Amino acid sequence: MREVRKSGHIGNSRRRASPRARPEDLDELLQLAVRFLARRDRTIAQVAQYLTLRGASSRQVGQVIHRLSDLRYLDDHAYAQRWVDTRLSTRPMGRERLKAELLAKGISDGVAARVLAETFREVSEERLARRVLEVASRHGRRLPLSQLARLLQQRGFGEEVVDRMMAEFRGSEDGLDEE
Repeated sequence: MREVRKSGHIGNSRRRASPRARPEDLDELLQLAVRFLARRDRTIAQVAQYLTLRGASSRQVGQVIHRLSDLRYLDDHAYAQRWVDTRLSTRPMGRERLKAELLAKGISDGVAARVLAETFREVSEERLARRVLEVASRHGRRLPLSQLARLLQQRGFGEEVVDRMMAEFRGSEDGLDEE
């Protein structure tokens, strides 16, 4: 909907998102960050970026991050663990891809490595790769081995896992051909 403003400018009646006025004190910044976190789970880097874009100084950002961490509103390790668990249950993938996605979300390399080490102590990467191949073959098409290998590589499985899965898949195809 368009409207004529007092200045004579014709524009949309909806307000455009613009940086808000610089928050005056730490309590305002803390409230701003809590509202940002209320929408969904976030990493420390995401909250820091949000506060910086809203005009907070690096010192203020550090103080707010520290306070939110003390209150357990921010915990990158717990965030990463929840994110990995959800990601693996909805779309199986390998360690390499998971690590790349965690790093893109602002999780530190050390935290990502710890979370993935914990996860892959309990979950077999080969089992995840088998799930990917099962889903790919459920659609009724027989994909060539090269496409299956490429699919596993795109999903972040390492060369060793891809090689083992291709050998296993070749072996199961040979068994089917003999019958």
